[in-house]
Amino acid sequence: MTDPHPPSPDSLSTPAETTDPAFSTSFDQLPLPPAVLANLRSLGYLNMTPIQAASLPITLEGHDLIAQAKTGSGKTAAFALTLLANLDLRYFDVQALVLCPTRELADQVTQEIRRLARAEDNIKVLSLVGGSTMRPQLASLEHGAHIVVGTPGRIMDHLQRGSLNLDTLNTLVFDEADRMLDMGFYDDMVFVARQCPIKRQTLLFSATYPEGIEKLGRQFLHQPRTIKLLEQHESDKIRQRFYEVANEDRLPAVATLLRHYRPVSTLAFCNTRQQCRDLLDVLREQGFQALALHGELEQRERDQVLIQFANRSCSVLVATDVAARGLDIAQLEAVINVDVTPDPEVYIHRIGRTGRADQDGWALSLASHNQMRRVDNIAKETGTEVEWHPIAELSDASDEPLLPPMATLQILGGRKEKIRPGDVLGALTGEAGFSSAQIGKINITEFHTYVAVAREIAQQALRWLASGKIKGKTVKARILGMDDDAQAGERSRANAGIRRRPQG
Repeated sequence: MTDPHPPSPDSLSTPAETTDPAFSTSFDQLPLPPAVLANLRSLGYLNMTPIQAASLPITLEGHDLIAQAKTGSGKTAAFALTLLANLDLRYFDVQALVLCPTRELADQVTQEIRRLARAEDNIKVLSLVGGSTMRPQLASLEHGAHIVVGTPGRIMDHLQRGSLNLDTLNTLVFDEADRMLDMGFYDDMVFVARQCPIKRQTLLFSATYPEGIEKLGRQFLHQPRTIKLLEQHESDKIRQRFYEVANEDRLPAVATLLRHYRPVSTLAFCNTRQQCRDLLDVLREQGFQALALHGELEQRERDQVLIQFANRSCSVLVATDVAARGLDIAQLEAVINVDVTPDPEVYIHRIGRTGRADQDGWALSLASHNQMRRVDNIAKETGTEVEWHPIAELSDASDEPLLPPMATLQILGGRKEKIRPGDVLGALTGEAGFSSAQIGKINITEFHTYVAVAREIAQQALRWLASGKIKGKTVKARILGMDDDAQAGERSRANAGIRRRPQG
């Protein structure tokens, strides 16, 4: 294998995009030792998955890589075989580091690398994750390791203690990078990458491609190859339906659509600010957890709205086109056009926010009789046949209110107090005893920290924060988006042992 090209933090990447990999699907075609190939066969690895077939010929040649790959696509083997090929077993030093967003994923990756490394008896793989005591990890590091798999906060802790040395590292892997960004680990990822040698191979795997991925690629990857598979960009992922309504029925019809389709997250586009305000009032009166995004909001208010919607603590975001410009939500089940826009390109841009990656999405549009010409223009521009449905055919799919699966805890204290995502995640999953699956995105601003938690544990998490500590200090916290009566209701349900099943 050729030596990896030395990445330069200041160099701009020039990705070569692969949309239809034309590689052989047999592992035997790869430049791997016979013992490794025999181990793969014993483990049932007969043919490569699309992500493996596309990435392994590139990474085994030493190139940096950015790959979009969903969970379950076989990406762990895609990077594990590469970092194993890069090992020099004459040296018992850390030569590969894999960063994962959660300790559960880190544990899975550790076990999979160990299975793939069975062709060699003396490869040591060490897991360094939060939620467990430091002493055993420090002892393991003293005995040495070839490969380290860990979460950003705990890896950062070891680097700052001096217990983890990356001077001999040759391969850095960001696994589920978009999830790490969602959880607020960008600064930690940057810190870790800067502790790695300049001369190394860097592999970045992500299910989606938010702005932060591109930023990481520019900073820390050298001329990376980019892989985007066709299966993640199918146009039929967006199901479009139109409903004819009278103008006076337009806003109540939005609530009807929500009750029928029951999407977890919906972006409702209005043509005017006033329509945004009116729709917000209608939805809240009918019990929906909705927020609005328009030009009259202050930056702090806008930030809080976006945080709650992105972390799935808000069911509906009502917005104008201008206010939603640049908005990128990874999981968006539905877009509702409250009014048909006169510009077909705006319509295409609106509905393109759903149905991304491997997910399906609904594009639901309300049109009055005098807007039929606009609908015809959209049909001509998109080259699709309009699918009309009567609004009267819609019915409530459930008697349960449409509640978001998460709730947002706002903690007084942020970057000024040097709070890091790992501090919050470690406190809630360690001392408080919640699982990382119950913790969502973590956002840290200058003065506040926002953490999404599963709705059914919100009150318990709030009580724990009120009595516990973060970084040795007591903190003040509250649940955003719930008035006092709603919070009292949630408390009584929690105390009675009643749990709502999260939507979706």
